[in-house]
Amino acid sequence: MERFLNIAQILVAILLIIVVSFQVKGMDMGGIFGGGSSSVYRTRRGVEKTLFQATIVLAVLFIVLSMLSIKFR
Repeated sequence: MERFLNIAQILVAILLIIVVSFQVKGMDMGGIFGGGSSSVYRTRRGVEKTLFQATIVLAVLFIVLSMLSIKFR
């Protein structure tokens, strides 16, 4: 069980990194580290909204897996 949780946590972490990386729209890779100059609020639509929701789901799943892995040690 512990091995399964560790593998699942690693996979979710990799997916979370990928999804967050895809959210940087219209910027270079420097935008990931805070290099973006436009901070105008706008609504999320389409793929951008889906990526935002996927980020939330993956983050919650990562936290739940972390708690479970602590419980089963």
